[in-house]
Amino acid sequence: MTLAGRIARHPIGLGTAPLGSSADGPLWWGPQDRGEAVATVSAAIDAGASFIDTAPFYGWGLAEQIVGEAIADRPDSPPVLTKCGIVRTDDDSAADDASPTSIRRGIESSLQNLGRNRIDVVQVHDPDASTPIEDTWEALHAAVDEGLIGGVGLSNHPIELMERALAVGPIAVVQHQSSALSRRAIRSGIVDWCRERGIPFLSWAPLASGFLVDDFDLAELHPDDLRHRLPWAGDRVDVTRRVRATVQRIADDLGTDLTRASIAVAAHGDGVAAIVGSRSIAEAIDLGRPIPELSTEQIAAVDEAVG
Repeated sequence: MTLAGRIARHPIGLGTAPLGSSADGPLWWGPQDRGEAVATVSAAIDAGASFIDTAPFYGWGLAEQIVGEAIADRPDSPPVLTKCGIVRTDDDSAADDASPTSIRRGIESSLQNLGRNRIDVVQVHDPDASTPIEDTWEALHAAVDEGLIGGVGLSNHPIELMERALAVGPIAVVQHQSSALSRRAIRSGIVDWCRERGIPFLSWAPLASGFLVDDFDLAELHPDDLRHRLPWAGDRVDVTRRVRATVQRIADDLGTDLTRASIAVAAHGDGVAAIVGSRSIAEAIDLGRPIPELSTEQIAAVDEAVG
């Protein structure tokens, strides 16, 4: 079954950024047990997650390694999507590098981390102002021709760069941040652009990194947890409260919970799916629950709350 077909059947995939939480890595979500992380990926597969989304950036390879361990003996694993184009510098910071040489090196590293000889989809993580998208796209499609990857996608790229990439070769998938709290991908026309071309759109951070989860409590997080620095906890905290209240009312009307209604907002529309990060077996099992269908009026209420 194609990725588009899987999304049409169940528009939820597993996000692994939190599983790659590392105190010495670029993303720190608090402590994460390695064994439970592997079990979480396996539970997500059992629950029917339509895909697994990961990246070298998540713990500098840690999340990919966790996914690789979980799927090693799982021929029923759904498509695995990883990324390229963000590299670790000598001082342990991150830099954009989507040059052909970097792309090739990144693919080889991801193959090793995942324990595979082929990756279903490799996405360019972020735009690289130093490398023409055409050069990046040609390098990725060369890897497709070699059988190293099945398809190529774009993450966080504007329409202008997506148009240029599409002129060189097919786009398998596009992802951007999109949730009840983040509507830019909707309002900028990116989602419509993808839908018009039959390209699956994946919403990352559909739960706003936890701010749209029922039992979320910022005060309970580790003091260094990256979520303390997100706008939903800072200068947009009033918007967070207003949107949570709006989505909660929608959830109550539908007889569901805030988390499920929030995922439904992020996965609203044909060809759209949500990348839902999970850190426990229970959260992974929850990925299998169906999401409610929202009306245009309910989506409009969310947009009004965002302002």
